[in-house]
Amino acid sequence: MTARNHRGAAGEGDGASEDTVAAVVRQWHTVHPELDTVPLEIVGRINRCAALLQQAEDAPLHRADLSRPEFDLLGALRRTGRELTPSELARETFSSGAAVTKRVKHLTERGLVERHGDARDRRVAHVRLTDAGRGLVDTLMPEQLAFERAVLSALTPKSQAELAALLGELLSHLERRADAVLHA
Repeated sequence: MTARNHRGAAGEGDGASEDTVAAVVRQWHTVHPELDTVPLEIVGRINRCAALLQQAEDAPLHRADLSRPEFDLLGALRRTGRELTPSELARETFSSGAAVTKRVKHLTERGLVERHGDARDRRVAHVRLTDAGRGLVDTLMPEQLAFERAVLSALTPKSQAELAALLGELLSHLERRADAVLHA
């Protein structure tokens, strides 16, 4: 299928308001009419949505003087409901060990987490939320979800479910590919 035949499926020319990616696609079609821009229409929109969501979502975190990665670390500790080692935190937050170490240090200084050594192996550390850290996560998480719910209200519940399923399929595929590359 050519890009010209498929363009209507992405919302172009159907009377819908034009987004920034549609403008970019239109420009590419002007200089290279033969290009199949469907990947750009999908990935470009995912990336643009992610950037805009991240900007707006981070506002409550900035008010709490937290970065997104710090909140993710606190959230991992809260949702698992147990102490985690820095290695486990790295896996849970898709971060490097060095980044986790830096974040744990900063969050410890703020009194949001505590770090202590393992009784059996002094090389192993454990990190847990303090009461202040738990309270902060429990305050911020409903704000984050309310914001996301408001953003998604532009879509019907059926569309939300379909989008979640499609993104889940794509993410599973990408994660399997990433694991295969890492373990090749």
